Amino acid sequence: MELVNERVVADRLAALAGSEPRLVVSGNFATPWELVRIAEATLPRCRLFALNPQAGWPRRPGIVTETPFVGPGVRGDPGLDYLPMRLSLVPRLFASGRPPDAVLVHASVPRHGTVSLGIEVNILPAALEYVARRGGLVVAQINRDMPHTRGDAVIDVDRIDLALEVDGPLPSPTPRSADETADAIGERVARYAVDGGTVQLGIGLLPDAAAAGLRRRRRLGVWTELLGDGILGLDRAGALDPDRNLSATFLFGSPELYAWADDQPRLEMLRTEVVNDPTRIAAHPGMLSVNGALQVDLFDQVNAGYVRSAIYSGFGGQPDFVTGALHSHGGHAVVALRSWHDKTDTSTVIPLLGDPVTSFQHSVIVTEHGCAELFGQGQRGQTRLLIEQAADPRSRPGLREAAGRLGLVGPDGGG
Repeated sequence: MELVNERVVADRLAALAGSEPRLVVSGNFATPWELVRIAEATLPRCRLFALNPQAGWPRRPGIVTETPFVGPGVRGDPGLDYLPMRLSLVPRLFASGRPPDAVLVHASVPRHGTVSLGIEVNILPAALEYVARRGGLVVAQINRDMPHTRGDAVIDVDRIDLALEVDGPLPSPTPRSADETADAIGERVARYAVDGGTVQLGIGLLPDAAAAGLRRRRRLGVWTELLGDGILGLDRAGALDPDRNLSATFLFGSPELYAWADDQPRLEMLRTEVVNDPTRIAAHPGMLSVNGALQVDLFDQVNAGYVRSAIYSGFGGQPDFVTGALHSHGGHAVVALRSWHDKTDTSTVIPLLGDPVTSFQHSVIVTEHGCAELFGQGQRGQTRLLIEQAADPRSRPGLREAAGRLGLVGPDGGG
């Protein structure tokens, strides 16, 4: 690893082979913004491959963003190349049709001959392996504020060609106050956890509310894509098993979370094809997978990726975790959502999705109105439960009428 200035980085990027080199970039909340800026200014044409690109991502002619999970930085970008696929399968792309020419990572300062990918592991280990096979370029933005996490995050400095020192605080979520609806949903979700089980939680008010409800549990394990402050709260409440590692593939949370993660022996940062492998997820007894949704229809099909028929995010890991949790002994694949979307004044439980499906066949759909326990139900039974237990009372008459048109009610009009 050679410490260099911006000019050297620009020269090496400009020397990449091909008219449209592919650069795999640390995504989510670990974007190496200075390296991205240099690439944008240096390369007339390139393809940037990243998960969940954030606001400020470059958008101009000549730059094509490739991603299986769309973030706010590229929503509505006409040049976006969205890849609709399960997150667990994404690393395979680097060995086939989308080989990387360079990898740009955001890393910790060196310790004992290594740096750490810190809060973002995900697809990066695979990208680093494949770019090395091709003799490509690896550039690290070194940041003293990046925690040195363990597991697959640890990279030998000899695997990095160039390093640019750029210190600065990492992003944290904007604090949001809980509300009665989120608390009610979180409390219901928590009922499906068992002492000694394992949990997967996302980020936002509903997962945080579920985490609050889980604090009464004991000896919980963690196997999750995203690890946030809700999990840290569980640890401090004594709900987690002190003898089990906490396994995740990226972090996003408060500075307090990042400080806790630094050289944390119980935190195991793993590559996405391990964390998202449904077989590995299923191996955890009592696996509670909690995912959000934008809409659910009367056939128990969930949309978590499209808004008004435009791509908003993507599959992400939801299909992986739903499948894995369903195959876990005593596991539950829970989808949690508010029954009513206030901004559009519409029900989130709808007759039939018009957009691509993110996942289906869940254990239970949870809203503030109740829990529709769907596993093992016939089609008419699950329709009845979705209407009577999950939907907002305002939407139920229309949903019952739609269920009749769709043939989802019995001859007597019941489920």
